[in-house]
Amino acid sequence: MSEHDMKTPGPRAARPIYERPTIVRHQLGMMNKFARAQAIEPMTRIDGVAVAELVAAYGSPLFVFSEAEIVRRYRELHDYLALRHPRVRLAWSYKTNYLDAICRIFQREGALAEVVSEFEYDKALRLGFRPDEIHFNGPDKSEEVLLRALPAGTIIHIDNFDELAAIEAIARRLKIRPRVALRLNLSVTGATPWSRFGFNLESGQARDAVRRLLAGGALELCGLHAHIGTFILEVGAYRELAEKIAGFANELRAELGVILEFLDLGGGFASHNTLKAQYLPGEQATPSLARYVEAIAEGLAALQYPPAEAPTLILEAGRALVDDAGSLIATVRANKRLPDGRRGVVLDAGVNLLFTAFWYNHDVVPAQAFHGMPEPTVLYGPLCMNIDVLREHLVFPPLEVGDRLVFRNVGAYNVTQWLQFITYRPAVALIGRGGQHGEIRRREDLDALVRYEAIPAWL
Repeated sequence: MSEHDMKTPGPRAARPIYERPTIVRHQLGMMNKFARAQAIEPMTRIDGVAVAELVAAYGSPLFVFSEAEIVRRYRELHDYLALRHPRVRLAWSYKTNYLDAICRIFQREGALAEVVSEFEYDKALRLGFRPDEIHFNGPDKSEEVLLRALPAGTIIHIDNFDELAAIEAIARRLKIRPRVALRLNLSVTGATPWSRFGFNLESGQARDAVRRLLAGGALELCGLHAHIGTFILEVGAYRELAEKIAGFANELRAELGVILEFLDLGGGFASHNTLKAQYLPGEQATPSLARYVEAIAEGLAALQYPPAEAPTLILEAGRALVDDAGSLIATVRANKRLPDGRRGVVLDAGVNLLFTAFWYNHDVVPAQAFHGMPEPTVLYGPLCMNIDVLREHLVFPPLEVGDRLVFRNVGAYNVTQWLQFITYRPAVALIGRGGQHGEIRRREDLDALVRYEAIPAWL
């Protein structure tokens, strides 16, 4: 090299973007109160189908449901119930997930439909449920929907005295004697009372409602219903619920001659998610379906009915049957370093889609192999809102733009409570038991969103 070459600077070399160094404490293989920390395993496939294949077919973000898991959970619960009670029916809770394909799976398995609105009622009819296969719950039933549902044979669960009077008036007007149920609320250990729904048992209001219904002579009381809450982890609450409902049924039979066709004990079983305030992870804390059923059977042992007259046991299971069957695939948009040293990751899915992120610490794993040291991480959505946080605190491996993540156990309530806010709502796919997959809800577009809008002529 000549002296000239040594003194003449060449083109300036490109420098990497500077990132302020941070110090993060890592504890490898250390023990904690839950035993040894588990390694994160990538989830490259869902029910045998590659995540990359699903995203290529339907885009990202993407909800994915497993038909096999839905059927497995349904049959597991039904079989446990059938072992302990002679007549059982499961009623699929529409508000948990009312996509047609999901409801069709439960319909095919023999479930009834449990609805809480005119919209859900119409959806169940459209899917092919007979009116008498539908149980209509909830505190808001318009006269218009009652005029359709009552003569068709739909079982109406009466919520209050005003509704009782309205149904009696319709029955007399139409000259029919519809079969109805009464919804009750009651106190059990391990669950906050849902006193806004139904007639209270402890105060005597439920007994008054029965007497009022029988005295009117216009309706036939065929069932009792109670729902003690949501995500109930204490199985003893169901033992107490069943025992109290059985005791009330015994009183009605002995004192008033009322022989009930069914006892509906609602739902509320927990899935394998982890509540934000929960001490143990959901996989450890959630009771098995068998334990819930055992508790119910122990409570129903108080029922004093001859075997031939034993009422049908109905459960309105929702979350426990579908939550574990749903996944949400999201894509990394950006990485950033937060002022406190944690890494922030921006995803293309936010709390407008994963509404349950407000109360669950959802299990989330990478969808591809990864390298590098895990570090404290915050997962953000794409919304221009500070509350758009999918996971606030987790130790996670490095991610690059374009990488995929899979949020697990997201099948309950998210596709019924999601919001069209800032972004389009994504597609939803179903993986069949034979490994095939298909779209069960298309991704929204602008035409779909502006369909019901109008601009006044003066504009």
